[in-house]
Amino acid sequence: MKIRKFLRNVAAMLLMAGILWSVLVVQNGYAMYRTALEAESLEEKQEQIQAKDGYTALAQMPEIYKKAVVSAEDRRFYRHPGIDPIAIARAVITDIRARALVEGGSTITQQLAKNLYFTQEKVFGRKVAEVFMAFALERAFTKEEILEMYVNTIYFGNGYDCAAQASLGYFGKEISGLNEEECVMLAGIPNAPSLYNPADHPTLAKERQRQVYELMKKAG
Repeated sequence: MKIRKFLRNVAAMLLMAGILWSVLVVQNGYAMYRTALEAESLEEKQEQIQAKDGYTALAQMPEIYKKAVVSAEDRRFYRHPGIDPIAIARAVITDIRARALVEGGSTITQQLAKNLYFTQEKVFGRKVAEVFMAFALERAFTKEEILEMYVNTIYFGNGYDCAAQASLGYFGKEISGLNEEECVMLAGIPNAPSLYNPADHPTLAKERQRQVYELMKKAG
């Protein structure tokens, strides 16, 4: 009986410690989010993106490219409010098994929030701040505006930090002139630019292209 009581007390203490830790992480994340937003508004960030070299409106990009990006990065993009509970649950299970933050379950909106305001470091406080910022982005902009900012801020390797630059660099074409296979390959590069860019690793780029095609089929 004493052992059972002891174990119950330990479990209660661990539960309380977990709850306290979670509250502190959320508070820290919210503070990071507010500090970032106060330093530079979402509208100011959007203006900076639109002024950058190579910025391209979504309307000028092939439809197949946009579909490939959404299929590869965030298949429920048009249905979620900024975060994807299904992807997060899957990532939590993966992280618990690995005992580390190996998978983030990030949506396109969360990735944009990270690109605009935060670092690539995988820490819990920053992930919470990213969630708050994702909700703010969804309130401030349409899905099309979010996707447009995303493809104009993601990294494609070899110094290309937007889709238009990568299109010219890897295929020698304006993004509006890419064919289907080029569009699908381009959409797959940001997942791991150092591995999947066709200039340095053409075989891996083709393999990633095949994966994106499969993801597009699954997404319908």
